[in-house]
Amino acid sequence: MRKTIKNLIIGVLSVAAFAGCQKVPDLPYYDNGTAVTLTADKTAVAPTPADSLNNVISFTWTNPEYKQDSSLYKYVLEIDSTSRNFAKESTKIVTGSLGTTLTGKELNAILLNYGFSLGVPYDLDVRVTSSYGNNNESYTSNVLKIQVTPYNDPSVLSTANASVTCALATAAQLSNTFSWTKSFNGYSGNVTYVLQYDSASKNFVAPVEIPVGVNLFTKDLTEGEMNETALTSGIPGGNTGKVEYRIKATTAQGAISYSNVVNVTIQSYIPILRFYLPGGYQAATGNGNNWDPGTAPEFIRDLRPAALNKLYYMYIYLPANAEFKITQGRSWDVNYGGSGGDLSGGGANLTVATAGYYRISIDRVNLKYDIREGRMGFVGGATGAGWTPANVFPNYAMGTSAKNLFVGLTDFTTGGWKLIDHNDWNNGDITVLNARSYGSAGPSGSSLLINDANMPDIATAGRYRVIWDGRDVDNVKYEMSPAAEMRVVGDGIQGVPAWNPGASPQMTYSGNGVWTITVTLVADKDIKFLAGNDWGAFDYEDNSGGSQATGTPRAIKWEGGSNFKTPTVTGSYTITLNEHTQTVTIN
Repeated sequence: MRKTIKNLIIGVLSVAAFAGCQKVPDLPYYDNGTAVTLTADKTAVAPTPADSLNNVISFTWTNPEYKQDSSLYKYVLEIDSTSRNFAKESTKIVTGSLGTTLTGKELNAILLNYGFSLGVPYDLDVRVTSSYGNNNESYTSNVLKIQVTPYNDPSVLSTANASVTCALATAAQLSNTFSWTKSFNGYSGNVTYVLQYDSASKNFVAPVEIPVGVNLFTKDLTEGEMNETALTSGIPGGNTGKVEYRIKATTAQGAISYSNVVNVTIQSYIPILRFYLPGGYQAATGNGNNWDPGTAPEFIRDLRPAALNKLYYMYIYLPANAEFKITQGRSWDVNYGGSGGDLSGGGANLTVATAGYYRISIDRVNLKYDIREGRMGFVGGATGAGWTPANVFPNYAMGTSAKNLFVGLTDFTTGGWKLIDHNDWNNGDITVLNARSYGSAGPSGSSLLINDANMPDIATAGRYRVIWDGRDVDNVKYEMSPAAEMRVVGDGIQGVPAWNPGASPQMTYSGNGVWTITVTLVADKDIKFLAGNDWGAFDYEDNSGGSQATGTPRAIKWEGGSNFKTPTVTGSYTITLNEHTQTVTIN
């Protein structure tokens, strides 16, 4: 058996040795080939938009003579800005062909991606790298220098309307739509668009820009925005003129293109004008810096159509002998003074002799002014004054709590009612002397309008708190809430559960917005005032900066703030909350 295995091994080795001696056919052999020589049909190219789809330059090169089917040869056309040694090359791959072309669009896109400026000639380096189809045996050709000039490929701008009429009352409505085609046809990067405008025939020497965005092709403008383009272009409000528009397009690399120009004829209007009351009273009353229009209180605009941009007013406290003027805008460029009810540009300072709360009204068209007591009161069938304004003051007056702010409590029955600032009705004239009555068809929180509809009927008769709020001069509104009770809550009341509205003591109402109570206060604790037996009711917080003084009124607020601090000594105190003066006094 051992001999048999030995003979078998010898046989296998013999066969293997024989096979190793047989001649194997030669493997295929490929020559290395040679670098190609590159040529071009032009040494300078300056295409135009009309050449976008046309071949603007042709490149050819010699055969590299690889030992492979020539249809498999691979060529890479490489292009870069001269002297960059192809560090940021653009490429085009060609297979099997000894040449290629570039259209105007292809060439321009390459130039724009390099950040070249339009219309300026630049030098490009061009070469070809050849190889087998599998990228082996790669060779680089000679380098050609080609002068190229990127062309302007602008958007085509159009306007929906060749003429528009703008009005203040419809300023928020759509007026016009501009649309345009894509700039830089063939460019694949982001393009930022801006709508520029200027007055007709000024050739955009100093255009104004309206941002649009990236890769966006329409822009809507309201009547107010179209009016702004007219005014900025030198067309006075109330006049008709022509404004020119165009699109500025900028590539991510900084190339800039301008579209065609379109004209729009605009009937303009006088925009909203704003007036302010700078004077020597400002610092002492918390109204900014003395004689500084930039921090001065702003007048409320009378929004009645016939009064818009004509009548302005405010309710404000002024100290004795306060001096002030009126400015249009927050600068002294346009300012008014005067005397005897007449305003004059740059005129003498206006003044009041006695400290008090005033209503100041101006008529910018007729240059008139009126200064009288500032007040507000309840009038109407649902109030004690009835519909007779002469009955309003003083018994149904609201409290003057701050600039353009009144707070009042009164008993309401069913029936209509309004708020009024004079002892007579407005007779319909649009003058500085007119009374102003305010109404609204909406619920608490709604805007108030002069001479508007009566307030909604009261569903349940009783005492209510009403706030006339003109602190936002663009939206005078009112707030209304029940005023049947006022409680002292907190952890500073001896013998009372801490912060438990339902178990907290009620104050006594004595009329004219005044509430009182006598309680034992624990020293250095917190209290506040709540107009109900649960959280969520109207409440007052501290506006005095944390004062613990006794016998001195402390300012209050209802928009949220810190709790009131109790006195530094525990004891029996009488608390008086005065909603008309917006103060609380602890004695």
